[in-house]
Amino acid sequence: MSIFLGIDGGGTKTSCLVGDENAELGRGVGGPSNVIRVGEGPARDSLTQAITQACASAQVNPKDISRTCIGMAGGARPQVAQEVKKIASEIVAGKVEVVGDMVIALEAAFHGGPGVVVIAGTGSIAYGRNVAGETARAGGWGFAISDEGSAHWIGRTVMTHLMRAYDEGLRKPLLERLMKVWNASTMDQMIIAANAPSADFPMLFPAIVAAAEEGETLVCEVLAQAGSELAMLASAVVLRVLGKGEAVRVAMAGGVFRNAAAVRRAFYNELQRLTSEIQFNDSVVEPVEGALWLARGS
Repeated sequence: MSIFLGIDGGGTKTSCLVGDENAELGRGVGGPSNVIRVGEGPARDSLTQAITQACASAQVNPKDISRTCIGMAGGARPQVAQEVKKIASEIVAGKVEVVGDMVIALEAAFHGGPGVVVIAGTGSIAYGRNVAGETARAGGWGFAISDEGSAHWIGRTVMTHLMRAYDEGLRKPLLERLMKVWNASTMDQMIIAANAPSADFPMLFPAIVAAAEEGETLVCEVLAQAGSELAMLASAVVLRVLGKGEAVRVAMAGGVFRNAAAVRRAFYNELQRLTSEIQFNDSVVEPVEGALWLARGS
């Protein structure tokens, strides 16, 4: 019996799935393994943790793995792919393939068929394929110039609005709430945290979602804007790979969609306005399942 391994290496967590030709055998979770974001050492630790946990759950030895597929932001870049492949090959046996995270998300949603998937997690990207196999992407160009609607974008945008309110003498309780998430007890500490090269805006996302559920107007507006931004990414891909009037399947992936109902609603409403013919999958797909599907050679 052949054993396969699928991995979704994200900027916040790493998901691992072990399976045979037909069934899922075990799952594991580790910390962030996006080497671009966290570096080689932490990425190695997270991958090791996720793989070890998944294999223990499945009661298999990592050295018995036949083939592994890892999806990761930046995985399409040869240098990143080579580095991640080297790390994984130290842990598992068999062939290791590294692809972009959008590739495994697309396969999780459509299993080789046409469609568009939008990922909104630590970062964001839209990726699609038509019946001829032609692909296109939009977004995903990094936090500084892109990643609209992502957890990073949402955290930074909320903080920007809160600081504007602070400048106007309107110190909102939400600011203090987010400062606590960053362990900042003073405004000086918060400013240093927000402007550090490694500023962890995605870390603020759970508290922001909680504030939205409590009816915080500012946060609700930002989440609605995030959904609209993500819909525009999807629409850009639809226009590039599909003909006018052609029905297109659209799916969602990532923690922002999974945890923020306001983002999902705004995404769906704006997408319907921008693209008339869509077949919307209202469940949030798990990219790691696409990684396992590719590892099987399906």
